[in-house]
Amino acid sequence: MKQIGESGQSIIRTMPPELSNKIAAGEVIQRPASVAKELLDNAVDAGADRIRLIVQQAGRTLVQVIDNGCGMSESDARLCFERHATSKIESIEDLFRIRTMGFRGEAMASIASISQIEMKTKRYEDDAGTLIEIFGGEETRFEPAATDNGTSIAVRNLFYNVPARRQFLKTDATELKHIIRTFQNMALANTGIEFEMHADGDQLYQLPPQTLEQRVADLFGRQYRASLIPFEEETSYVRIHGLLADPKLAKKSRGEQFFFVNGRPFQHRYLSYVILSLFDAWTKQNEYPFYAIFLDMDPGQVDVNVHPAKMEVKFDDERSIIQLARSVVKKALNEYFVVPDPGRSGSFESDFDLTFDSLGSGNVQNRPEGRDRGEREPMQFPSRINYRQGNRPADGDESAEYLYGEPASPDAESTGDYQSDSEKQSAKTESEKGFWQLHNRYILTQTRTGLCVIDQHAAHKRIIYEKTLSSTEESLPGTQQLLFAQTVELSATDFALLEELLPIIQRMGFSIQLLSGNTAIINGVPADIDIGDERAVLRDMLHQYRDLDNKVKLEARDKVAIAFASRTAIPRGKRLAAQEMEMLIDQLFACSEPYMDPLQKPTLVYMSMDELKNRFR
Repeated sequence: MKQIGESGQSIIRTMPPELSNKIAAGEVIQRPASVAKELLDNAVDAGADRIRLIVQQAGRTLVQVIDNGCGMSESDARLCFERHATSKIESIEDLFRIRTMGFRGEAMASIASISQIEMKTKRYEDDAGTLIEIFGGEETRFEPAATDNGTSIAVRNLFYNVPARRQFLKTDATELKHIIRTFQNMALANTGIEFEMHADGDQLYQLPPQTLEQRVADLFGRQYRASLIPFEEETSYVRIHGLLADPKLAKKSRGEQFFFVNGRPFQHRYLSYVILSLFDAWTKQNEYPFYAIFLDMDPGQVDVNVHPAKMEVKFDDERSIIQLARSVVKKALNEYFVVPDPGRSGSFESDFDLTFDSLGSGNVQNRPEGRDRGEREPMQFPSRINYRQGNRPADGDESAEYLYGEPASPDAESTGDYQSDSEKQSAKTESEKGFWQLHNRYILTQTRTGLCVIDQHAAHKRIIYEKTLSSTEESLPGTQQLLFAQTVELSATDFALLEELLPIIQRMGFSIQLLSGNTAIINGVPADIDIGDERAVLRDMLHQYRDLDNKVKLEARDKVAIAFASRTAIPRGKRLAAQEMEMLIDQLFACSEPYMDPLQKPTLVYMSMDELKNRFR
C-alpha cells in the first residue's frame, strides 16, 4: 500500500542523478587508488599497449591515465559519463561470462560527481578528437580538440565537493602506497603492455613489455631475479601458474602477495592463509613472502560481481580451487628445496588434493643457508642505550628501590631460621645478583617481597624507544660512519615512505642519501646497529612503521622510534649472560615508564610471596 504524507502526496521520490552518483561513488571510490584502478581498467579494456599513470600529491590533486587504446567517438565520450552506460555487456548472459575489467558503467559517472575531470579522446579513424570537461557531475565544456590517438583522462581535486570524505584520507605515503599497489596489480596481470608511472614529477616505474619474471624484478627489486620459483599446472577445470619468491626474501609486512583470476586481481582471506602457511617451515613468525598466483578458468565458473569495488570473487567450486592451489604451491616449494615427497603417484590432475606432510616437518638440513632459527649470536649491549647512574629519573629509582630494597620484615624470622651476619650478607649479595633466564625469553629475579618476571624483548624495546626519542631531540645526534657506504634498493612504496620520514630518521643518527631509481645510500647509522646489518634494519623499520600506521594513531616520530626499537631490541629466544640480564634490568628501571613497552604492553609481571603461597594450598 502506498504511504501518503500529510499533504496527500507520496513520501517516496526518485533521487536526482547527482545524488545517486555521489552515493554510488561512496561504494566504488574510496580513495585515489580507486580512481586509478578504474582508469587503468578502462585503458586495458580499450586494447592499449602503452599506458601511463601520473599522480600528484598522492592522487589528491591529480590522477591521470594516458593510453593509446581505441579511443571514443563524440557521442561515446559524452555517454561514458552516464550512469550504467557501458559497452561491455548487452544481456544477462554477458553478466555471467565477463572477461573485461569493468562492466557495470558506474565508475566514470561516480568519479565525475566528486571531482573535476578533463578527458581527451580520439579514434584512429577520426581526423580530430574530442575534449570534454565535467566539474562535480556538470558538463562545462564539450568541443573538438587536437589530441593523440587513444584517451587521456585527468581527474583533479578528488572529493572537492564532499569534504567529509576527503577528511578520511590517510597520509600521502599511505595513499601513494595504495596507488602503487593498484599499479603493480595491473602491471603483473598484463606483462605484454608497456606501463609507466610518475608521482610528483618523479618516474617510479618504466616497464616495457616483458616476461613475468622480468616484470617482478623491475617492480620489486633486482634481488628477485635469481630467487623466483615458477610453477604451472593445468586440469580440466582450471589452469594455475605464477611465481613464488625464495622465503629468504620474505618481508615483515604484507603487500607483495597477489591473486588473479582471468587477469583480474582479487582478494581471498582463506586462500591467503593457506598459501602463507606453506612457507612456515622457512619463515619466521610475521614474515610474508612474495607470491603471484594466476588462475585461468571459464568465466562462467566465477562470479566477479559480488563486491562494489570488484575485489572479491566467488568460485563455483571454491574447495577444489583452494585445494589445487595448495597442492601446486607445495609441490613447487618441495622441488625448490629438494624435499622428498613419498607417495606421489599418478597424474597431477587425479591427485592434486594430496597433502605433503613432509614439508611441515622438513629436516633442518634442507633449510636454506642462514635460516636455522636455533642459531644465536653472542649478545652485545650498545653503549648508546646505557644510562648514567646520576641521570636516572626519580620514577625508575623509586620503582627499583621498591622491588629490590631491604624487606621491612625478614621472612627468616617468621620461619624461625637462624643465619649469622656473614651468612645473611653473603645471601644478600647472591640475591642481588640472582638472575635466571626462562626459555631464553624471560628474566626471573627475586625481589624483596616476591618474584619479578621480565620480558627481555619488551623491556629492551622500552629502553631503546626512550633513548631514540631522546636522540631525535639532540642537535647533533650520534652517528657511526660506515667505512664503506651501503647501497639499498627499495620498492617504490618503501622509497616514498623513506622520503617522507627522512628528517626524523636522520635525527635518530642515520646518514642517508636518496638517489633516483628507488635507491638510497647509507653512509652512517646509529651506534645501536651492528655494522653489516644496515640494509635489513632500514627495510624492517619501514615495514614496522607501515604496520603501526594501520594500527595506532601516534605522531610520526613516535612510530619511527617504536619501529626502530622493535627491530633492534633483543629478540625473544636470545640467551643472555647474568651480567647482561643485570644490565638490562638496571637500564629498564632507569626509564621514565619501566612497566610498559612503547605500545603499552607490560614489560614485567610481579608475583608477591602471598600469591605464591596461595598457589600451593
